[in-house]
Amino acid sequence: MTTTPAGLAIPATVPARELDGAEACDVVVVGFGIAGGCAALEAARAGARVVLLERAAVHGGTSSMSGGHFYLGGGTAVQQATGHEDSVEAMADYLTASTKDPDKEKIRAYADGSVEHFDWLEALGFEFERSFYPKKAVIQPGTQGLMFTGNEKVWPYREEIAPAPRGHKVPVPGDTEGTRIVMDLLRERVEEAGVDVRFETGATNLAVDDDNNVVGLAWRSFDETGLIRAGSVIVAAGGFVMNADMVARYTPALGEKLFTLGSTYDDGLGIRLGESVGAALEHMEEPFITAPFYPPSSLVKGVIVNKQGQRFVAEDSYHARTSYHVLQQPEATAYLIADSAHMGEQTMPLVPLKDGYETIEEMEQGLELPPGSLVATMERYNQNAAAGEDPDFHKHPDWLAPQSEGPWGVYDLTLGVALYAGFTLGGMATDVDGRVRRSDGSVIGGLYAAGACASNIAQDGNGYCSGTQLGEGSFFGRRAGRHAAGFTG
Repeated sequence: MTTTPAGLAIPATVPARELDGAEACDVVVVGFGIAGGCAALEAARAGARVVLLERAAVHGGTSSMSGGHFYLGGGTAVQQATGHEDSVEAMADYLTASTKDPDKEKIRAYADGSVEHFDWLEALGFEFERSFYPKKAVIQPGTQGLMFTGNEKVWPYREEIAPAPRGHKVPVPGDTEGTRIVMDLLRERVEEAGVDVRFETGATNLAVDDDNNVVGLAWRSFDETGLIRAGSVIVAAGGFVMNADMVARYTPALGEKLFTLGSTYDDGLGIRLGESVGAALEHMEEPFITAPFYPPSSLVKGVIVNKQGQRFVAEDSYHARTSYHVLQQPEATAYLIADSAHMGEQTMPLVPLKDGYETIEEMEQGLELPPGSLVATMERYNQNAAAGEDPDFHKHPDWLAPQSEGPWGVYDLTLGVALYAGFTLGGMATDVDGRVRRSDGSVIGGLYAAGACASNIAQDGNGYCSGTQLGEGSFFGRRAGRHAAGFTG
């Protein structure tokens, strides 16, 4: 007899009749990260009686661990103040072009509502700084409010769609708890709206009627248990990166030599609650995985090669896109080569310096690359870069420079050597208002999902943009809250 691993167990459902005499509300939200908090606030502002359950002792979830980017565009106040033209059409076109399996309805809704959502976020009680950071970085080192956080300037996207920066950063220096300011303000607004927030309390089972519509849930807080009858349940309980069984089944790459980005409660319970009532799952096999090799941004002007001594990706790609392509190479092995003029000093050495060499020939031998391979690659790159061209991978001219001043340094991008980190991107299938779908496309009555346990716009590391998780989590969380409260605007 085969036993289902504990991490894959699907919770049983509770029949509606067991809710007789239970407390009641209009909307129950599961999870107080950015998505759940926004859902609860909008539902309450729409007039609903809302209960918000959070398993942890504090609000924030994984959202509070992020650097604070929100991917927003279409002409936000920061874009306008810094002289960057953007449009709804350009934002929607870029997200559509860079997403493997684009949900055009969601993308269009997100682009259409992006400026309004920007204003809504600032109305929580803070302002994005009206400033732009022009260099390559994982996150702005200071409080600059805007930077490029995707592949907007990377070929072929820049040829088809006018690039615009859309990474809006919370005004906190660097990446230390960048979103905490937003989550603290969100908690204040949630409490002001009259939401009943219950910490150290988690959902354990969904309650269903005879038609399998969700009509409430069961909860646990330490040794205490109970039931809540609700008109709608919004699940915003995070991803599954901390669930070894789910990772092994869906995204095994995250279980190999990687540092996982998540909180203790990113255990996939929200997704499994959805499965208990027939929720379809989408993009569960897609992880976000990255090992940034910059700053300094001068390293972007270097050359990345595989074990054959061949280039395979434009080095100016967003760091998740570069990592995506590294992991497709033989033995997930790759090296970044930079000359003395461009090495600089790494301030975040996730990609370690392997060695230095006086000549390219010595480097080729030292890395045990095929004879003549690296010499030919470097000669071609340097010749083209001197002319401001890259016919092979179309690297942007801003990041083209010959690597010809010895000695040369080699940074090791190999999986297991460089520190790769990642999280999950898949989750429950939802419509544009967060209603959870079955595999046949029908909607499960009374059930909504938002944030990392729902599949929205961010679907794969190759096309991911920093700020998409916070941006779409808060945006579609709001939509789910309004719809669940019966407000459709």
